[in-house]
Amino acid sequence: MDSITLMALSEQYVANTYARYPVLLVRGKGTRVWDLEGEEYLDFVSGLAVCNLGHCHPKVVKAVQDQAEKLIHVSNFYYIEPQIQLASLLCKHSFADKVFFCNSGAEANEGAMKLARKYAKEKMGKDRHEIITMERSFHGRTLATLTATGQEKFHKGYEPLMPGFKYVPFNDIGAVKNAIDSKTCAVMLEPIQGEGGVNCPSEGYLKALREICDKKGLLLIFDEVQVGMGRTGKLFAYEHDEVEPDMLTLAKSLAGGVPIGALLIKRGIADSFKPGDHASTFGGNPLATAAGVAALTTILEEGMLENCQKMGDYFISQLEEIKKKFPFVKEVRGKGLILGMELKIDGSSIVKEMLKKKILINCTMGNVLRFLPPLIVTKEEIDRVIKTLEEVFQELK
Repeated sequence: MDSITLMALSEQYVANTYARYPVLLVRGKGTRVWDLEGEEYLDFVSGLAVCNLGHCHPKVVKAVQDQAEKLIHVSNFYYIEPQIQLASLLCKHSFADKVFFCNSGAEANEGAMKLARKYAKEKMGKDRHEIITMERSFHGRTLATLTATGQEKFHKGYEPLMPGFKYVPFNDIGAVKNAIDSKTCAVMLEPIQGEGGVNCPSEGYLKALREICDKKGLLLIFDEVQVGMGRTGKLFAYEHDEVEPDMLTLAKSLAGGVPIGALLIKRGIADSFKPGDHASTFGGNPLATAAGVAALTTILEEGMLENCQKMGDYFISQLEEIKKKFPFVKEVRGKGLILGMELKIDGSSIVKEMLKKKILINCTMGNVLRFLPPLIVTKEEIDRVIKTLEEVFQELK
């Protein structure tokens, strides 16, 4: 079937929860994807920070092929070899002592919130259940995680929302202090807000949060679903500020494109989960965790963190040069290869124009162009995006 026919079938049979671009992608390799007609696109979306290694990295492909021939799924009633390997790798390279595996970022965040409440009730009293989250945050689409998300547009139509959440402005220590009361059990945030517009914390903010949580006996939870696994130039974004959370959530790029989620936990907190307290049928299954082992070892062994730092610095410098030329560019921000360009105009039309020129980028919050290329991106590919973006901007003058 041709693209037009297939897209019409999608409209007929697939739930209308996405505003899709009129492109049907069928193949990917590295930083490139191809549509059904064979047209090539340079991908600076990476499946929304999922394909950090690029599309179909050979080590991930081989790991999936090999594992699929041996064992795709078995219940967590039994020990699972690649699950054990991935958990040990994650703990070895992070603050964590234990890992709970699931299928998505939302599910990982649900697990973090459940554990925070259970731990707090055991250690601090039965009324300790409220979690402070940030305005402009994004934590998922389940009822609890969309409630934790500090954006009203995600709440509409789903009221009444889950109780037990307070929102404060991101990057405002005073607001966090004022929000803490006798019911607070945790503070949860993204070290860099991705969906909220690539908002970065000021220097010392995360350390101040850690100090407040330590002083008040609260848990500090980092949602690194989008910014973890090398996206910022370090394996985990918290490393930039030398601040360790009590729990951290991962998903997106953890298995190189295969669905997976993970909750990383310090031992004393993890002990509050007992057998039967929490579970996930597919969580940590052999196929997903085998892909995760391959993806994580590849990031660590193939210089991707170094390339991310180098290319990220170059990319942001070139975006800053564009900012100087066009008054409708308000700000450029980000770290590593999660970069945002905030505009004074709507950004959706720019995304469409870039698509016409065979480059995939994203717009969030209506006016923030978000760039999420694979960590293997080259200077030449960045130059192509910069040149094309400048051409599109010239047409707007």
